[in-house]
Amino acid sequence: MSVTVSIPTPLRSFTGGRDAVAVVGTTVGQVLDELLAAHTGLKRHLVQDDGRLRTFVNLYLNDTDIRQLASTATPVTEGDVLTIVPSIAGGSPATETALPKLSHAEVLRYSRHLLLPEVGVEGQRKLKAARVLTIGAGGLGSPLSLYLAAAGVGTIGIVDFDVVDLTNLQRQIVHGTSTLGHSKLESAKARLTDLNPNVDIVGHEARLTSENALDIIRDYDIVVDGTDNFPTRYLVNDACVLLGKPNVYGSIFRFEGQASVFYAKEGPCYRCLYSEPPPPGLVPSCAEGGVLGVLPGIIGSIQALETIKWIIGAGDSLIGRLVLFDALKLRFRELKLRKDPSCPICGENPTIHELIDYQAFCGIGAEPDYAGVEIGVEDFRREREQKGDDLVLIDVREPHEWEIAHIDGARLIPLSQLPDRLGELDGHAEIVTHCHHGARSLKALEILRGAGFGKVRSLAGGIDAWAEQVEPGMARY
Repeated sequence: MSVTVSIPTPLRSFTGGRDAVAVVGTTVGQVLDELLAAHTGLKRHLVQDDGRLRTFVNLYLNDTDIRQLASTATPVTEGDVLTIVPSIAGGSPATETALPKLSHAEVLRYSRHLLLPEVGVEGQRKLKAARVLTIGAGGLGSPLSLYLAAAGVGTIGIVDFDVVDLTNLQRQIVHGTSTLGHSKLESAKARLTDLNPNVDIVGHEARLTSENALDIIRDYDIVVDGTDNFPTRYLVNDACVLLGKPNVYGSIFRFEGQASVFYAKEGPCYRCLYSEPPPPGLVPSCAEGGVLGVLPGIIGSIQALETIKWIIGAGDSLIGRLVLFDALKLRFRELKLRKDPSCPICGENPTIHELIDYQAFCGIGAEPDYAGVEIGVEDFRREREQKGDDLVLIDVREPHEWEIAHIDGARLIPLSQLPDRLGELDGHAEIVTHCHHGARSLKALEILRGAGFGKVRSLAGGIDAWAEQVEPGMARY
């Protein structure tokens, strides 16, 4: 049977850039084996050393999670689609008697809402009474907070501790050039207040942690997750489950996005979808992999839409459904989600009853000790002046990154190609690997050392540090 395997953006470098691969097999397991045999680079991303599917990767046969079928023994038929879905980092509205009234100015401002029978005056008063917490004022937080404020959500809390950077402005539309270097929280508050002065913007200028999450989230009706890292994503999920709050989820990478609503009282939570996070560095961040600027606008708007629907009690929620969006094909797909009976926090016998150390849970701090294997850019510059061509610099970024900027004399071998191109390198040479910020070059170092290359170091801070400290005229991104 010929089955189409849908390849997500983060893994397409291992399939020659293809978004779909035709594979022959009679079961999901056979299809997976044939896929990995044809594209060996996928193996460490999809399966463990013992051959079992990694817990942070889900497989859907057509629109059903194979965990709800016969797992890898599930039979396939001609024309089926097997989708790889990797991990990528109701409510409690006020009662009618407690709903605040609308002023004449608010009636005029929200008049297009009031004309909708599904919203009307009562729905608008529910929006005014609602308290929504957004985690992050970045790519997703920008559009969702703008639309929540415009819709008249009475209290919008924002958790963020970052400052506005020039690289943010390609997608973080709540900020502007005039607020560069300013607190994202203050920048967002000023813009949202200007958009709708009737809305109360509450700032929480802090990193969300296990120590403060419950206290911050407790006072809100619904939480909208705009985070960009796995520790905070699992923290938000667990806090929402423990407090009985709905969690409106969104994630983005390059040209693809995901959205859902996790609410353990009525359906699955995030851990039911991804029981464990991927190892640190395996899933690139937007800073490493890039993201189309308009993509967070689409996903963030879906999050805002789901939040508004929840508050006014209209339509069908995304509880139990995962929406996948492919911007290049302008295609939405919907997959069914089910509650995992063995989920450690919302299952039948939960083992998590309080917030944990999410940095440790996600393996942050448990990475290999790279002391002594990194070299600073100034030290590298001096060594290179002394040793010349005897010091080999390997750039493991992608070709499109090389076109933006590259260090003279470097040799481009993208990380995904490195295992297959080891024969091109001298095993006795002194090698320094580099990437954008340093994460991928450390992975390259592990590959080279594992293959027997003894003299390998990684350029600390990557080409970004080089541009900042050594070659200031170089373009940064």
